[in-house]
Amino acid sequence: MYTSHEDIGHDFEDDAKDKKRRKPHPDIDGGWAWVIVLSSFFVHVLIMGSQMALGVLNLEWLEEFHQSRGLTAWVSSLSMGITLIVGPFIGLFINTCGCRWTAIIGGVVNALGWVLSAYAANVHYLFFTFGVAAGFGSGMAYLPAVVMVSRYFQKRRALAQGLSTTGTGFGTFLMTVLLKYLCAEYGWRNAMFIQGALSLNLCVCGALLRPLAAGPARGEPAGKGAPAPQARSPEESVRAAGQPARAEELDGAPASKAALGDGQALESEGQARPRRDMRALRVLKTLSQLTLRVREGCGDWYAGYFGTASLFTNRMFLAFVFWALFAYSSFVIPFIHLPEIVRLYHLSEQNDAFPLTSIIAIMHILGKVILGIVADLPCIRVWNVFLVANFSLVTSILVLPLMHTYAGLAAVCALIGFSSGYFSLMPVVTEDLVGIEHLANAYGIIICANGISALLGPPFAGWIYDITQKYDFSFYISGLLYMVGILFLLVQLCLRLMAQSRKKQVAGAHV
Repeated sequence: MYTSHEDIGHDFEDDAKDKKRRKPHPDIDGGWAWVIVLSSFFVHVLIMGSQMALGVLNLEWLEEFHQSRGLTAWVSSLSMGITLIVGPFIGLFINTCGCRWTAIIGGVVNALGWVLSAYAANVHYLFFTFGVAAGFGSGMAYLPAVVMVSRYFQKRRALAQGLSTTGTGFGTFLMTVLLKYLCAEYGWRNAMFIQGALSLNLCVCGALLRPLAAGPARGEPAGKGAPAPQARSPEESVRAAGQPARAEELDGAPASKAALGDGQALESEGQARPRRDMRALRVLKTLSQLTLRVREGCGDWYAGYFGTASLFTNRMFLAFVFWALFAYSSFVIPFIHLPEIVRLYHLSEQNDAFPLTSIIAIMHILGKVILGIVADLPCIRVWNVFLVANFSLVTSILVLPLMHTYAGLAAVCALIGFSSGYFSLMPVVTEDLVGIEHLANAYGIIICANGISALLGPPFAGWIYDITQKYDFSFYISGLLYMVGILFLLVQLCLRLMAQSRKKQVAGAHV
């Protein structure tokens, strides 16, 4: 069972039936929880927003390196895919180091990947610097931001996730404009260097991910719980032993220079030895605690994936993973290839006035907020909102190739953006399947499946274009695969509901 070293926000106490019930932490659903939402929002701006704006850089790389569309698209898809694929392994970092340090280290690695990519000599160099390095750093910063929002919220979890993940929409809009401006003014290499500097703000966002810890009880007297006086350390004993000698000396007792020198040497030696011993003890204690923490973290991570409490024994969760394998590519392909589709349709002037990706971004923001509010209503089931949004998105993906005017493309892109707001509900439905204690591991698997989808989707669309000189078939194939994933998830959900109803009937018959 997954148990992080950061408290999940509840103290437990036994009731009359010896069951455990939750006592809410003061920061749950308020207080510092909204700072966590703000931090997660900026993580989405800097990571997901910049990745959804990579279509701008994709055009620059095509002109710079003169490679095929399928090969060049691997750079963007590697970055997006690895960000999500490393999710299960980031769960191990969270288990061992905590969300805060995982996000801070991820911010440094992500920034380093952007900066090194500015010196790329070919596309293959970008595979490692931007695809692998920047992608891995993004994954280390992204997962903790999502997990911490779920830990700090209970009653308004869907709304909080919706607000935090609107950063993807804002980031897509802002980063598209910013990257286009930087590439036009300074060239794509300097643009990536500047973007690397901006990515260091992920370290600030990570520092705000304060773990939930049990503080002192409210109303407790200040003196209560204070540590008892401790025995004097060897250093203090040496100083205390030296004070009478100084007093004697002040009273006029004779002391030769040699005796004085010997006394000072003994005193300094007596002080240095306890200091060295104390430092050695502190180092040994720190190393033992770190070793124990790593062992416990690895054990919990292994048990969550391969032990008796393995998530893969949950058939509904497996159906959710199968759905995730096809879902994300349908959302990513338009972001990567829409700029070139617009150019092929000779709609560049209209798109420059108001880019289609910006329309998706704006509607994505509205979709996440509105769908989050609707899902939190007491009369609405989260799963119903989730499935309706999925059907709407897959329909818009299948219709997109039929549109050849700017107005038609804009309408479909608006529907894509709004429907994709269901991404804010993914942590909520994941928790509904596995529980809060397994959320980090389970959500890591889900975004890993999304990452595989994002990794293969854009290159697949590029290869289809290289063969057919059209993007139409890539949208049709990805949309049909997405539909298969939705239907498989729907079937498993119906089987789950039928099993629950049978259990209720059996329980009622026994009563």
